[in-house]
Amino acid sequence: MGIKIEKKKIKEKKVRISHKKMDRIKGLACKECKREYPAEAKHVCEFCFGPLEVNYNYDAIKLTKEKIKNGPLSIWRYKELLPVETEDLVDLQAGFTPLIEAKNLAKILGLKKLWLKNDTVNPTFSFKDRVVSVALSKAREFGYKTVACASTGNLANSVAAHAANAGLEAFIFIPYDLERGKIINSAVYEPNLVGVKGSYDDVNRLCSEIASEYDWAFVNINIRPYYSEGSKTLGYETVEQLGWRTPDHVIIPVASGSMLTKIYKAFEEFKSLGLIKDNKVKISGAQAEGCSPIAAAFKSEKNIIKPVKPKTLAKSLAIGNPADGYYALKTVQKTGGFFEEVTDAEIVNGIKLLASSEGIFAETAGGVTIAVLKKLVDEGKIKPEEEIVAYITGIGLKTLEAVEGSVELPRIIDSTLKSFKQNVLKEVK
Repeated sequence: MGIKIEKKKIKEKKVRISHKKMDRIKGLACKECKREYPAEAKHVCEFCFGPLEVNYNYDAIKLTKEKIKNGPLSIWRYKELLPVETEDLVDLQAGFTPLIEAKNLAKILGLKKLWLKNDTVNPTFSFKDRVVSVALSKAREFGYKTVACASTGNLANSVAAHAANAGLEAFIFIPYDLERGKIINSAVYEPNLVGVKGSYDDVNRLCSEIASEYDWAFVNINIRPYYSEGSKTLGYETVEQLGWRTPDHVIIPVASGSMLTKIYKAFEEFKSLGLIKDNKVKISGAQAEGCSPIAAAFKSEKNIIKPVKPKTLAKSLAIGNPADGYYALKTVQKTGGFFEEVTDAEIVNGIKLLASSEGIFAETAGGVTIAVLKKLVDEGKIKPEEEIVAYITGIGLKTLEAVEGSVELPRIIDSTLKSFKQNVLKEVK
């Protein structure tokens, strides 16, 4: 494969900016010092090193329920609240996934009303298709020819697929020991797939160095402010599918913390635009015990998140130094929610409970969500009368190793009725 590597021209300090006027978007703004920047490929404030996020001009956004209803059945029905101007979208039809009333699971847990936001049915079978569709659309708008990412698996799958569809060169960096299903789910799209010895945090550090050398669009580095906005569509869809209201409580799996903050941002944006009357939702974060730096900070009642070395079955959540951890923590505290962590054994039980009660086979992050939901109910932190939405963000077929050994395999019998009766019916009785 011939690969054209474009190195950054340091002396010229090449900067890519959207040149067309964007009334909806003012540019970027620092979350800490509020310093403003143009809408360019930048993710860190030059003044205080705080993270940048998209700064919208909400007065210019004239979004109505009717306009949304008439939009495409994908994340792009909310395009006015996404940071993309181009109509040349990189679009595999992500989003508008089912919001399922989980009556069986609700009964088991003793809840009156429980919904599951089922993102296992996205094009590459995880919520990452939302953020990647936005990120690669923006990258192409900026004029990039090569895209890249650091990933724990699902993001790798999505970037590889969307880059293939868009005709973009892709470099995918992953921990070398990821689940085999996630590795193959990236390799099949034929990107430049690189396994790095180390944790996700090691991979991310390497990618930061590479991003400073080469003229590539790293979706979760220099394109991160735009990429992360795609997670808001989970919140928009939840509100729309509930009949234009928020639930009482949501449970969200947490790795970097970005998705949790963006779902809350979506609720607040709909409120400010008059699409919902109020937003009193409690937001709770779910982490695996082997990688729970934000939950630890929450329980210690401190705002300092100490990085950890991940050691958990839930590799998709194994980010020991979460980029948006502080903001996720503050969001949970602000809304009156909770952070909780669960063991590997509880994660497996959560996967099996969801599958056996509702017919949804989730990956380990989904097991974390359901196990934390159960734990919060058992501890009395979620009340039976609360209306709950739990976010199921990826499919279990990518992480078969997690449940292998804990499920009953087929009984092997002869191809006779007698063998069936003796070896199957007799045991079932």
